[in-house]
Amino acid sequence: MISQWQQQYGERIDAALQQALARLAPLSPGLRDAMEYGLTQGGKRVRPMLVYATAGLTGNADTAATAAAAAAIECIHAYSLIHDDLPAMDDDDLRRGRPTVHKAFDEATAILAGDALQTLAFELLSDAAGSLPAERKLQLVRELAFASGYGGMCGGQALDIYHEGRQVEAATLETIHRHKTGALIRAAVRMGALCSPTIQSTELAALSRYAEAIGLAFQVQDDILDITASTETLGKTQGKDLEQQKSTYPALLGLHGARELADRLHQDALAALSGLSYNTDTLEAFAHYIVQREY
Repeated sequence: MISQWQQQYGERIDAALQQALARLAPLSPGLRDAMEYGLTQGGKRVRPMLVYATAGLTGNADTAATAAAAAAIECIHAYSLIHDDLPAMDDDDLRRGRPTVHKAFDEATAILAGDALQTLAFELLSDAAGSLPAERKLQLVRELAFASGYGGMCGGQALDIYHEGRQVEAATLETIHRHKTGALIRAAVRMGALCSPTIQSTELAALSRYAEAIGLAFQVQDDILDITASTETLGKTQGKDLEQQKSTYPALLGLHGARELADRLHQDALAALSGLSYNTDTLEAFAHYIVQREY
């Protein structure tokens, strides 16, 4: 089920991203090329697909607001990967099986490409047409801004860097990853829900619990794959976390313990969906995919 759904919406997402790039003026072709390189070449598209899947609960997957939210969150994700690969951060040469942006271009262009993709995300949200009232559009902007910044992804990344080479407790590791990785996944689900004018606060709360569970599970599985998968399969350097002495779930819990945690989070996600009156098959399939994926 999920592979067919991913193909259908993956094509839609790629088309929306190309359309977003096409609207850029020919001011700096080199910068635009770097943005396109980092944004449109491969990737699982998990976050924008979660936007579509959640909006689809109430029949709002095909609106202009949903398309804008999906494209915007992928712009933020792409910017974060470009910056994450920089020498000052994780210093990686490979991403999705190709040279990272700073290797394919140069460091300054990579920094600017990430900056420009970040601002493009909010431009797309601000320009979104459709039936959403201005207040709901503002909620979408705030959701993405908070998840991307100090209280979310950037704050989590800073904690991750600070704790390199240090032994951390489970609570600290969870805090790092609920922000560094989980915040943007949570935002994807909530933004999809916010694209539905009829969504209720209790339903949004249940979807948030689902998102928090799969967001942490995504990072646990990433940590597992860093040990068990090859560089060719991952499309990035295998064993990088171990080399940089990062705190990971296999390091803290052992490989078996990390897998058990991923399974528990999977069950937590399904439990959060169980009280909803919508057809949640697609979101359930995503929860399964996140803990079973091999790259």
